[in-house]
Amino acid sequence: MYAVIQTGALMGIDAEAVSVETDLANGLPGMNIVGLPDQSVREAKERIRTAIRNSGYVFPLKRITVNLAPADSRKEGTHFDLPIAISLMVASGSIPQKRAAAFAFIGELSLDGRVHPVRGALPLAIGLRRLDMRRLVLPRENLPEVSLLTDIELYPVSSLGEAARQLSGEQDLKAVVFEREQRRQLPVKRNLDFSEVLGQEPAKRALAVAAAGAHNVLLCGPPGAGKTMLAARFPGILPEMDYEERLETMIIQSISQKPGSSRGETGVRPFRQPHHTVSAAVLVGGGHRPEPGEVTLAHRGVLFLDELPEFRRSALEALRQPIEDRRVTVSRLNGSVCYPADFILLATMNPCPCGYRGVPGKECACTETQIRRYRNRISGPLIDRIDLVIDLWPVQCEELAAGGGGLTTAELRRQVENARSIQSERYVKNDAQLNSRLSSGQIRQYCKIGASGKLLLEQAYRRFGLSARAYQKVLKLARTIADLDSSVSITDLHLAEALRYRCHYV
Repeated sequence: MYAVIQTGALMGIDAEAVSVETDLANGLPGMNIVGLPDQSVREAKERIRTAIRNSGYVFPLKRITVNLAPADSRKEGTHFDLPIAISLMVASGSIPQKRAAAFAFIGELSLDGRVHPVRGALPLAIGLRRLDMRRLVLPRENLPEVSLLTDIELYPVSSLGEAARQLSGEQDLKAVVFEREQRRQLPVKRNLDFSEVLGQEPAKRALAVAAAGAHNVLLCGPPGAGKTMLAARFPGILPEMDYEERLETMIIQSISQKPGSSRGETGVRPFRQPHHTVSAAVLVGGGHRPEPGEVTLAHRGVLFLDELPEFRRSALEALRQPIEDRRVTVSRLNGSVCYPADFILLATMNPCPCGYRGVPGKECACTETQIRRYRNRISGPLIDRIDLVIDLWPVQCEELAAGGGGLTTAELRRQVENARSIQSERYVKNDAQLNSRLSSGQIRQYCKIGASGKLLLEQAYRRFGLSARAYQKVLKLARTIADLDSSVSITDLHLAEALRYRCHYV
């Protein structure tokens, strides 16, 4: 007696098809699972045996062999419980093979036969759909996250007995198919507003430039200048995610969060704020069993590093490759896993260890050696990958007394959305979607400047000792500033503003 059922296995944020083959033979009763299963899969046989019996079905007293094919790739996760149980029940004759073969299955079983939610349901469903498996039986609690998909039939179940009765024809099979109009999206809540930050209007303008072109930012200023307040409000001026971006972020959340926990359904971009004691493995991903790091959890959003020099040097240096390539590759003995890491880096720091260097009315207690050691915690190659360095100074008493006013989040977001729509139209036939993503060839095509602009940039290049990367970042930054002003060409004023943000000693 032989049966085969389809399921999937996670490979990073992707999934591959797995065939669950079950054979029942005469011999000493027992169950053996082969095909490179991990400990959670090997323990499934105890859960499956008890779940089948407690669901009112007979567990076959045979020599049972379960093969997870292909046998040369490692199988991890508890989502194999339900497909193995269904395959076993098909082999024993409790469920018709022809009917069960039309579905793929994922789900974890409890001892009483209930089907629990699993981690990674969304990427598993996407992988199976990509392999033309468009009927999926899954835990009912995983339905909200998988409902983001279209063109796939979902059959949510709460127990093994319910799944068996539906496949046997005792109950009607009820599919759920979501169209894009039916997708549940919670209203966006923006509780923090830039108008609450008194003063610092130049910094707000600079953050609008960063949001418009997805440029990396460093806020440098003394304690109490408003660095953290500005950073907390920065995600509010970013455009809402479109369908594809929401799908990408929810895939990452699906493999990183606890099964059945709340997913990002609001359209608001991720905002990650790891503590400065974080290790390099937690920041960029890794571990014995590779897990996505903070840079991946911030994909399509913001990675906020408060007090940048306080982070470990090894963790900061690990950021260089993700910032440049917008992805992270974690290599282990059993293979490599690639995670996306397309984020905006937003960081803050003080001008010196005590924080009051150059502040009127405050006396800096730091020596030149201490200041140099403090700033040297951030390497030159990392600083070279930051597009804007913004100086903040204490807000004047008059501005505090006046209260309110200034640019609001809604006003800044409208500016950002307008600039991004200009970029979308310009790059409709190119891979680049934002100015910060332009290649060298695209910079020559879209970031042309006049003779006076070339002279200005040449003088800045020599005076500030810019690198080739910094030279190109200035041009991309000037292109974004021109888009914010709805200007077709890059003027000298746009270039001068870009140089003011970029040519800064940190």
